[in-house]
Amino acid sequence: MAKLKNIIKQLSDKDYEAIKDSLIESSADKSAYLLQSLRERSLSDAKIMDELDVNTNAYYTLRSRLNQKIEEYLLQQMESPRTDILKKVANINEIIFTKKKDIAIATLKKLEKELLDYDLSNELTVVYKSLKKLHINSPDYFNYSQLYNRHVAYMLAVDKAEDLLAEYFKKYGYYTLSGDDIDKLELNLLMKEMGNVSALYESHRLYVYHSCMAIFHRLFVEGGESLDDSQEPIEDILDNVEKIFESYHLDSIYYHLNLVFEFLKLEYYNHYGVYRKAEKYFEEVNDAASNLLTNYTQYTYPAQFLITKIMRNIRYDTINEVYEENENIFQDYEFDVQDTPSFVTYSIYHAVCCYYVEKYSEGSRWINKLLNEVSLKKYPLVLLEIKIMLALLYCLMRDYDLFNQLINSIQRHIRLVGKDKCEHILILSKILKVSISEKRKNKEQKIKSLLDKLNEIKTDHFTPIKLIRMDDDFIDRLSV
Repeated sequence: MAKLKNIIKQLSDKDYEAIKDSLIESSADKSAYLLQSLRERSLSDAKIMDELDVNTNAYYTLRSRLNQKIEEYLLQQMESPRTDILKKVANINEIIFTKKKDIAIATLKKLEKELLDYDLSNELTVVYKSLKKLHINSPDYFNYSQLYNRHVAYMLAVDKAEDLLAEYFKKYGYYTLSGDDIDKLELNLLMKEMGNVSALYESHRLYVYHSCMAIFHRLFVEGGESLDDSQEPIEDILDNVEKIFESYHLDSIYYHLNLVFEFLKLEYYNHYGVYRKAEKYFEEVNDAASNLLTNYTQYTYPAQFLITKIMRNIRYDTINEVYEENENIFQDYEFDVQDTPSFVTYSIYHAVCCYYVEKYSEGSRWINKLLNEVSLKKYPLVLLEIKIMLALLYCLMRDYDLFNQLINSIQRHIRLVGKDKCEHILILSKILKVSISEKRKNKEQKIKSLLDKLNEIKTDHFTPIKLIRMDDDFIDRLSV
């Protein structure tokens, strides 16, 4: 919320009035009132909600939509000059064929400067190609040939960096399912290749792309800051990227990638337990969670935010509020079943949220939909994790037939995988058997004893059951 207030206060009078008029014209009176309140008055959220006569969820939605309207307006203002430049590039042949040579060269050189300011490397190749032709009888021909060749090579390097980013985060998703050393090695090799590509040129764009991968890799694959003194500290990288974004504020890609780095800042401070700083970024990322999950999978791994969100709300003892909040955040989100790792995380996230508000039947539907939609035969450990989560929900539903059928399947699966690889699943299945047993004597104590053993086991892959708080409430639910 603080960031939305800052954005509104920093709007020019012209932009503020234009946004306000647009809201009034579209009959969005409450949004216009909220905009005015945040700009011109110092009211608390509670006071604004009272004056608008809305509840917390409606206010949350209103705030999110206002933020979206402001972003759309600012993006339109940002894209206008870029659109004009791109139109000029599209008309280069018209200039060459209809203008005198000196005028054509002067026009192209002015266009070159504008394209350099916007860092539009693809379009620069068109300009240099044309300047090269116009100077075919001049000593400058060699210079423009070199510039053309250099920008073609640079353009290919940027394309390669974007491909590496997308490939890396696709691979990371499957690494979360397998925890496999070979997958980890491939991630390290992709990280190394990205380093090599970004070292080819002194390029802020390659630096930004490299940073997207490097920060995430160090947090979630290497496990934190490297002991290698030659590596730039993560906090310095974040500061440098922010300066680049400020310098190229009209760049549309950077405008959108700002959300990725808000997410990385959240994960960085969360990783080191600096929760006060992490909280500064949580709300902004949470507001844009649906957009992050939908449109940013080629630049980061957005599904990680869902895990972070659950852990954050467990920490603040607000986990019961997440279920109701989901309806507002994900109302426009359409999950991609073909993106298996993200779909697994998204489905488990909803099942876990259902668990905390005791909507066990709904939670089981999320998991059954997951199991019906995707094949996880290549990932037997994760398949076991998901099945034991479903067994927990069946146990709490007291659906004995479905539970017994599933627990027998889990036990056969454990024998195939090997007890040593899924000891935590074995212990949890014992806990669930104790819970569903008709023998009530010492049930609570038996569950507590087994939980002590369960909490000692560490896993190196995605473990949904770790998102369940194993506390007195958990024991009480199973001891009924």
